[in-house]
Formats: sequence, structure tokens, C-alpha cells
Amino acid sequence: MGVPPAAPAGPQMWIRGPAAQQVAPATAVSPRPAARTPRSRPAAPAEREPSPHRGQRFAWVNAHGGGGASTLARVLGGADLRGRWPEPARGEPGGVLLVARTHAGGLRAVSQSLNALRTGDHPSGVDLLAVVLVADAPGRLPYRLGQRVRVLRSAAEVHRIPWIPAWRLGEEVDPLPRQVRALAELTSLPPGRGAGLR
Repeated sequence: MGVPPAAPAGPQMWIRGPAAQQVAPATAVSPRPAARTPRSRPAAPAEREPSPHRGQRFAWVNAHGGGGASTLARVLGGADLRGRWPEPARGEPGGVLLVARTHAGGLRAVSQSLNALRTGDHPSGVDLLAVVLVADAPGRLPYRLGQRVRVLRSAAEVHRIPWIPAWRLGEEVDPLPRQVRALAELTSLPPGRGAGLR
């Protein structure tokens, strides 16, 4: 009997194992074909309820669960959309700050989300303002993770938020760290002033 061929390397690795759980917003992949059931037609934009985020200037979108969008929205304002792209047709802000932790899974999720933006797999009117990377632990990033951040910087504007122990306890910080103040300046820019994808 021959030895079975090795599994192919490359892009196929990204959709196997635990990484399959961390998919880009609005691009979840089902592990098996869905049952054939009649699909209801989506409601026309005029028939849908208005979004509670109507009138906000920008939106925080987690690239993966627990990225930090809720905390940043609480501290800096803006719409907390958790893990989905905004729907500008419903009045939601199109300017997106894509949020992730600095661990390997978080950086991989950002890459997948940026690819979804690059290929147009998002609602019309979505504009990336920046990627926001929230420290997942105190101290410096390991070298390999730092390399991944440099790759992300070649594709989009990246802001790094340091480890803030008070946020872990749900407490406020005054004054805000320099990196958070820089992010606050970005969110105060007029719409359309983000760097977007490079």
C-alpha cells in the first residue's frame, strides 16, 4: 500500500480547524451544505426598520469575537456593530474601524476581513477608516506577531492600542493613553478622510 499524499499547504489551511470559527464579518462559511428550504426574499430598504445606529459618524466592527469594539465605542463613541458590516442603505455609518486583538487568531481574522473588503464582499457604501489592534496581553508583541502587523500596515492604516488593565475591570481611564487619543482624533475627522485599503 502506498502512503497517502500529504494535505496541500497554502490557502486551504485557513478554512480548517479552529481558524474556521474566526471568519470575517458577514462572510461565515457553513461546514456543510444548508438544507434546501425556500428562501424568503429580503425586505426592500424602505420596508426595513431604521437602524438604531442611524446618524452615527463611524462604526466599530470586530473582526472576531471579543475584539474590543464595544469598549472602544463606549470610550470614543460611534456605532458598535460587533461582528457585522454596516448597512449604509439603512442609515448606518459607512466609515468602519475594524477591531481585533493582537493574538495570532485576531491578526488572521483581520486579514480575512481586509480580503473581504478588497473583493467587495460587503454592503455598498462601506469605507475602511483604519484597522485598530487592541493588545491581548501586556508587554511587547512576539516577533512573529509583529511581522504580521507590519504586513497589515502595508495593506491599511493600523492603530495599536496598548494593554489597559483598567478596561479589563470595566473602569474608565483618565487621561487616555496617547494611542487612544490619536484614535480619537481620527474618529473626529470628516467622513471620507480615512486611509482605506492601500
